[in-house]
Amino acid sequence: MLKTLSCAELVLNIEIPQIMGILNVTPDSFSDGGQFTRIDSALSQVEKMIRDGAQIIDIGGESTRPGARDVSEKDEISRVVPVLNAIKQRFDIIVSIDTSKAGVMSEAIANGAGIINDVRALQNDGCLAIMSQCELPVCLMHMQGLPRSMQTSPQYHNLIDDIKMFFEQRIEQCEQMGINKQRLILDPGFGFGKTLTQNYHLLAHFADFKSLDLPLLAGLSRKSMIGNLLNRDVEQRLAGSLTTAILAVQQGAKIIRVHDVKETMDAIRILNAVSERV
Repeated sequence: MLKTLSCAELVLNIEIPQIMGILNVTPDSFSDGGQFTRIDSALSQVEKMIRDGAQIIDIGGESTRPGARDVSEKDEISRVVPVLNAIKQRFDIIVSIDTSKAGVMSEAIANGAGIINDVRALQNDGCLAIMSQCELPVCLMHMQGLPRSMQTSPQYHNLIDDIKMFFEQRIEQCEQMGINKQRLILDPGFGFGKTLTQNYHLLAHFADFKSLDLPLLAGLSRKSMIGNLLNRDVEQRLAGSLTTAILAVQQGAKIIRVHDVKETMDAIRILNAVSERV
């Protein structure tokens, strides 16, 4: 596996786990919708996340929570690109764009994005073609169904094997389009078309995906799999988020996508300190 990822003009070291800070510029995201829709509030949050240890800022312009409304390509671009430009002008940080639309990807790449993070794994029209024309890393996430319906009785023959088969198929499609496998990051998609039991089975077997020999991303922060198990509202899920992050890192996650950057960074630093002494 590669030790670094080339993210436009910046390089990401993936020999050690790195923090991807979440920046939702949406009115309806499940945890922080509406908080960072203005440029000044978004920049303040980015500054805080960088200070707390984030190596990547992941901008999302469309909520993918269960039952979320669709957003037009034009509206998503108008939300994402001004914030991307403002961040690039002010900070020396890798910016990831969380999108499944080819037009948003194209605009983001043209404006300095370093990573594309796609919950649809480049399955939507034109996405493979857009990514084949650049050299940026792209994260392929597994999701059964679509955001509006993905939590309606998701079914698997074998959860881990089915997700691995999906990744193998998407990797093959990418390579056929000229997208080098070494540009790919894999995210098994906690909470995306999985029941509570399936989510914890997925976490227990996260290390199985290391056999695909690509960097793994884990996004568990504040998710309903934590709230439903512990009976905690979104703002009370920090302990659960930290625990799941540590479990993912112990099983090989190289990128941890979180809301609570400082606390997650503290937990990973302690884990690394112990690992160095084993």
